[in-house]
Amino acid sequence: MDDEENGLFNIQVSDASDDEEREAKAARRTGQSEEAWSAIQREYLPKVENGDIHETIKLPISSGASKQHIQELIHAVEELYFFRKYDRAVQFIRDALSSSDGLDTDTRQLLATYQDKCQMKLKAQG
Repeated sequence: MDDEENGLFNIQVSDASDDEEREAKAARRTGQSEEAWSAIQREYLPKVENGDIHETIKLPISSGASKQHIQELIHAVEELYFFRKYDRAVQFIRDALSSSDGLDTDTRQLLATYQDKCQMKLKAQG
């Protein structure tokens, strides 16, 4: 017999304890009491984005900033652009680029692109 035929009969069957451990782990991850869920539902408020995300961003962004913090900065700029608040966007981007040492090259390029687009939109308006 060659290795392929021996491989067919060399199957390991999991025992019941492995299945029980997986089920217990899933229960810990998804388990929540009805009272806890009701409390979350009562306190839930939808996040309303109306062009003011930039007010919640703390500048400067330091070199130890998380990816989420940098993404929030980008979302704030995108939101200002979407709501056509080009003058605020240009100033916010200028402040972020001049004061933040925690931005990578790609983020700096993206912010510069948004800054250029906003300046072009302002020129077209005025």
